[in-house]
Amino acid sequence: MRRSYLKELADYTGRNVIIYYSGWLEKQSLVEQGLRGVDINDSDKTGFMSTIHNLKRDDGLDLILHTPGGDIAACESLVEYLRTMFTDIRVIVPQLAMSCGTMMALAANEIVMGKQSSLGPIDPQLGGVPAHGIIEEFERARDEIRKDPACIPLWQPIIGKYNPTLIGVAQKAIDWSKDMVLVWLQTRMFADLGDAEREQRAKKIVEELGSHALTLAHNRHISLAKAKSLGIKVTALEDDQKLQDRVLAIHHAASQTLTETAAFKIIENHRGVAVINVVNNVR
Repeated sequence: MRRSYLKELADYTGRNVIIYYSGWLEKQSLVEQGLRGVDINDSDKTGFMSTIHNLKRDDGLDLILHTPGGDIAACESLVEYLRTMFTDIRVIVPQLAMSCGTMMALAANEIVMGKQSSLGPIDPQLGGVPAHGIIEEFERARDEIRKDPACIPLWQPIIGKYNPTLIGVAQKAIDWSKDMVLVWLQTRMFADLGDAEREQRAKKIVEELGSHALTLAHNRHISLAKAKSLGIKVTALEDDQKLQDRVLAIHHAASQTLTETAAFKIIENHRGVAVINVVNNVR
């Protein structure tokens, strides 16, 4: 059924379709036990290479994303590869594309979201901890210790869990993610705008989504309305009822696959070519 829905969507739009689905929600208990690979990582490149092979590149790509995010270097590599393969990429988010998933969406020409869809902040994570959070915790500890050295014993076990070089690494990761998205926005989504407007709109989006002070939490959900208010080029899924029906059919079928089988990640195209990761062993 999932594959028949993918073909239906491609027949309706005349475009290539690839789904990139993570089962981090459906396999949450296994993730807590140590299941790895539900995030964006370098092994996903194989899936995209397999599903893109033999596709007609001039037909463009509809990339349907459902992911919690992941490794920033892997995200950069995947985006650059996809942009090399297709000059016209539309990212469709039926439910969630968080963190690096949001970065991938912002690298497209256009994003499609429904009323139930969400993007997220683009502040990167280090070992599952938001980079902004690490910096803020260090700065708070520094300020409180400076005011009252007696609180050193309280902060010692908290700060002691971090590597001494982590602050620098965290700041570099934040700068890296912002710089990447800034370039991606200007070279695709806003490429048809004048230089000044293109740069202004891209900077606004990056500052809003990349600032922990503004988004407050790494898992904050950015709705369709909020995305539009930021100036992101986003279209409402509900504007095309036939498109919405086909996209949501794919979404529910993929979610059912991830719920009822051992699969925890699916990368699949409309021609039935797929790379599916399954649970073998959890340590």
